[in-house]
Amino acid sequence: MEIYLDHAATTWCYKSVRDIVVRTMMEDYGNPSSMHRKGVEAEAYVKKAREAIARQLKAKDKEIFFTSGGTESNNLALLGAAAANQRRGRRILLSAVEHAAVKEPAKRLKEMGFEVREIPVDSQGVTSLHALEKELTPETILASVMLVNNEVGSVQPMKEIAALVREKAPGALLHADAIQALGKFRIYPGRMDIDLLSASGHKIHGPKGVGFLYIREQAKVQPQILGGGQQGGMRSGTDNVPGIAGLGAAVEEVYQNFQEKTEHMYRIKEQLTEGLENLEGVVIHGMPVRQGAPHIVNASFTGIRSEVLLHALEDKGIYVSAGAACSVHKKVKSGTLAAMGVGPKERESAIRFSFCEETSEEEIRLCLQALGELTPMLRKYARH
Repeated sequence: MEIYLDHAATTWCYKSVRDIVVRTMMEDYGNPSSMHRKGVEAEAYVKKAREAIARQLKAKDKEIFFTSGGTESNNLALLGAAAANQRRGRRILLSAVEHAAVKEPAKRLKEMGFEVREIPVDSQGVTSLHALEKELTPETILASVMLVNNEVGSVQPMKEIAALVREKAPGALLHADAIQALGKFRIYPGRMDIDLLSASGHKIHGPKGVGFLYIREQAKVQPQILGGGQQGGMRSGTDNVPGIAGLGAAVEEVYQNFQEKTEHMYRIKEQLTEGLENLEGVVIHGMPVRQGAPHIVNASFTGIRSEVLLHALEDKGIYVSAGAACSVHKKVKSGTLAAMGVGPKERESAIRFSFCEETSEEEIRLCLQALGELTPMLRKYARH
C-alpha cells in the first residue's frame, strides 16, 4: 500500500483532467491560432478554461494569462512589473519566506540595480506588518507576498498587507504567489486588492507545465516572452491547449463541494498534528491548525536528519518531503524555517506532510504508526 503525503509537491490528476488532456492531444489537436475549423475548436478549449478560472476568481476573462506554470507566472509578475514601472521607482519588497521562483527573479532585479528588501516574519511564518509599513515608501513599485507558504502552510494577512501598500505606496503593485492557496481557499484578487496573482495546475490535480497569472486590468506589466503576439502580446507562444484545458477542468472540479473538502483536510491535519505531538522529540512549525492552510504540516524530528527519515518512510511506502520539493535537490535552498527563527538542528530534521481531499484517516494512522516505530530506532543509530 502506498501512502502519498506530498501533495504540496504535486498531485495526481482528476479523471476529468486526464480525459480532456487526451482529447485535446488526440482528437481536437488544432493550433488555436489557425483560422480553420481545427483551430477554432482548439481556441474554444482555451476560451472555456479562461472563463472557468475568471469565474472562480470573480475576475475578467482578459485578466487571465496562461503560462508554463507557477515559476513562469512569478517571473513574469516580478520582472514584467519591474520593467514596466521602473521610471516611477526601483524599490521592491518581498517577504522573507517567498518561494525560490520569487526570490531568484528578485535577485536578478537586484543585480540590475533595483533595491530589493526582504520583510521579516514571526515565529509562525507570518509577515510583520510593522516591518512592512516601515519599508514601504513612495518609490516602492512592487510588493510580493505569498498567500500560503509552501513549506509550513502559514497564511498571510493579505487584507492588511494590501491596505498598507495602498496607504504608504499608492502606486505600487501587489503580487501574491497563490500556488499553494488555489483550491484551498476562495481567492478573489479584486476584492483582496491584489494586482498580480500566480497559480499552477499541478498543485490542484491539474497537469504539470501549465499555470496562469492574473493581471489586474489597470496593472502595467511588460511581456517577457516575445514572439507571435499570442494572449494579447503578454505571453507569446503557441497555446498549450491540452495543459490549459486540463487546468480549466481542475479549477472547476477542485472548487466543487469545496467546504466539505476543506473541512476533511483540516480534520486530517488535526489527526496528524495530535499524533505527532504524542511522539517524543517532535516540534511542529507554523500556525495553529485551523489558522494555517488545511493541507500542510511541517515538523522536526530532533536527532534525525530529514533525508534519513524520508527514506525510512519511503521503504514503508510512505511518501513525504524534506522541505520544498523543487529546491531540496538543487543549490537553491529555502530559508523559510531560518526566517522563522528555527535553529539549525531543527531545520536539518524537518519533514513536510501534505495531503488532499482524498487522504484518509487510515493513511494518517498508518503514517503515525510508522513514525512511532521508526523514530526511536533512527535516533538510537544516530547516537552511535
